[in-house]
Amino acid sequence: MDYVRLGTTGLKVSKICLGMMSYGDPGWRDWVLSEADSLPFIESAAEAGITFFDTADMYSLGVSEEVTGRLLKEVFSRREEYVVATKVRFPLGEGPNDGGLSRGHIMDAVDASLRRLDLDHIDLYQIHRFDPETPIEETMQALDDLVRAGKVRYLGASSMAAWQFAKAQHVAVMNGWTPFVTMQNHYNLLYREEEREMLPQCADMGVGVLPWSPLARGVLARPPADTSTTRSRSDQFTPHLFGSDEEAAILDEVGRVAEAHGVSRAQVALAWLLHQPTVTAPIVGATKLAHLEDAVAAADLVLEEQELEALGAPYQPRPTLGHE
Repeated sequence: MDYVRLGTTGLKVSKICLGMMSYGDPGWRDWVLSEADSLPFIESAAEAGITFFDTADMYSLGVSEEVTGRLLKEVFSRREEYVVATKVRFPLGEGPNDGGLSRGHIMDAVDASLRRLDLDHIDLYQIHRFDPETPIEETMQALDDLVRAGKVRYLGASSMAAWQFAKAQHVAVMNGWTPFVTMQNHYNLLYREEEREMLPQCADMGVGVLPWSPLARGVLARPPADTSTTRSRSDQFTPHLFGSDEEAAILDEVGRVAEAHGVSRAQVALAWLLHQPTVTAPIVGATKLAHLEDAVAAADLVLEEQELEALGAPYQPRPTLGHE
């Protein structure tokens, strides 16, 4: 496993980040694994050299953070050996102040996340989308206070409009506050609208890119019309996000390249992402050990320039997704 700097910071992370959304409370989503069933994935990830783990307070309504904290302590011998990222914004309760990016909610949420993770600091604390109801100055000052208090080491953002991200960064810099060092956005072979503004902006600012849904909710990992997985059968959003004629051509090309290399479709789709100059580490979910093995292997898969061009050629612009 290769290790890369997180944006332009001095912190190094593995080129593959293991998404912890799949581990927590099976009652929250049909495809989520229990803590006992999750342990082999953390063990395998550590053995493969993965040191970067991403969760959120809203995954399994907090249980994912609890499981993440316990399993990482069980698998790694020292805190310095792994990097933990989590997120804040989505509500975990019914009250009017149980969500959002107000100072009050951020301060409450970070302490709750630290308790669930059983850690004294979070390596990368990310806002889980933009909050249009809270002044960005309030959000950025609160996040800066967390860094100054030692509760958080670095700050990250996730899917939003490029102008919103630029505004947040400007507010931080103008006030001497801590800016974001990462952008966790929706980016894969089937969704490339981030290439218009967000990715060039991240490159200009030295911001690391951590794509979520790198396999397009699994669509890129299987032949068209294959709905054999638990998530593909139960995911109500996939039919609304994917399925155009252009996507079918991309999937065909993924299959062709995979066959030429003798590897899985997932490896090809992840390798394409890792060849993109702005990408630091895609966030990969795994509910079968083969998923994790594919992700690790993708980090070593070299695609020729003509293959990269062929994979990208069928793409057609589409409406923006994933900012909500």
